[in-house]
Amino acid sequence: MIFFGEFMQGLSLYIFPAGLILACYVFTRMKREKRCLAIQQEERAAGLIEPASLHPSIDPGFCVGCAACVTACPENNVLGIIHGKAALIAPTHCIGHGACAAACPMDAITLVFGTATRGVDIPHINPDFETNIAGIYIAGELGGMGLIRNAVTQGKQAVESLHKAIGNTRGRDRLDVVIVGAGPAGFAASLAAKERGLRFVTLEQEALGGAVAHYPRGKIVMTAPAHLPLVGKMDFKETRKENLLIFLKKAERTAGLAINYQERVEAIEPVQGGFRLKTQKAVYETSTVLLAIGRRGTPRKLGVPGEGHSKVVYRLIDPEQYRGKHVLVVGGGDSALEAALSIAGQPHTKVTLSYRGDSFGRARQKNRENVHRMQMTGALSVLLASHVKSIADTTVELEQGGRKITLPNEGVIVCAGGVLPTAFLKKIGIMVETKYGSR
Repeated sequence: MIFFGEFMQGLSLYIFPAGLILACYVFTRMKREKRCLAIQQEERAAGLIEPASLHPSIDPGFCVGCAACVTACPENNVLGIIHGKAALIAPTHCIGHGACAAACPMDAITLVFGTATRGVDIPHINPDFETNIAGIYIAGELGGMGLIRNAVTQGKQAVESLHKAIGNTRGRDRLDVVIVGAGPAGFAASLAAKERGLRFVTLEQEALGGAVAHYPRGKIVMTAPAHLPLVGKMDFKETRKENLLIFLKKAERTAGLAINYQERVEAIEPVQGGFRLKTQKAVYETSTVLLAIGRRGTPRKLGVPGEGHSKVVYRLIDPEQYRGKHVLVVGGGDSALEAALSIAGQPHTKVTLSYRGDSFGRARQKNRENVHRMQMTGALSVLLASHVKSIADTTVELEQGGRKITLPNEGVIVCAGGVLPTAFLKKIGIMVETKYGSR
């Protein structure tokens, strides 16, 4: 009896701590799940339910809720554990790192394009990155590969493929290749073309980095190293947008790479022995074309008088450049709200946010709350259900409910999204397939 009592007493010394640990674990897990549910509901309420491109599809039959995918994802709050299973809680934040699929021990995650309700257009390309139009190649985000490391690899491999295809047919009267886009894939392709001694030009309608340049400040864009021709290893394990762009600019100078910025391709036509590319600045004859453009496409414009003014831009680069000025921001998504908020934070700046809708339903709750707070303090003016009618040198004219509004203005930032290049591809003759939650 004494032995039994001592046994129970000793056992209690282990049971109580174990029970306490278990209780803490259950409490913590329930707290995290509650937070994940709140984020998921907030995103759904804002209509932010469709991933932009490559994203994880989770099979609940295989998922064991280990949270390895949650831990591996470099983005905050994309994945979470709900009811003991992994789930996409903020789909629009996913940019296709793919780390979640690699980390899953049960192979419960498949990376897919589109969803059952929203298709994503992906051009048809063969294993050599050539499209159904012989001589036109695609690499990087346009082909569905948003992950920078893979986009860099594709850019290099595409150049190797077209280099072999050209063979001894290289002509003195034309370029070997025109590379369209200076994002990760186009940049790597340009270095590979230079390394191979090809005659080429690289055209970029905006700035170095492509879609990366449009990511929010501080966003993690690389989680694994990659290798660039002529430059060497990009030894990044976890780097942010700003650091990557600094690296690319330095690499551009070091390699002596010449990229034609602010030059947009308007047409690609087949000619004897290759293609003729027309931009707003020049005409190029080339044997092959490599399209390394992003899926964001050409910025959507307002189509109003005065939009060609130099003070009108389609992305915010540096809020400080608008210090002390009158600024108009147009749009109702997160990019518009974040631009307006960052500019309104500059001293002595007058910012007006114009949106055609009645509410900012597409934006995250935090951004909506911050806009409301700054509106209450007078730091930011908001004009809902309004439209820009014209842009003059020192003013802008808007319409709201039939009423014309004229505002002093020294800068306009249009955040109205982009026109996807699907129509451009089809005009060339490239086959495009719509993916609904598949590879």
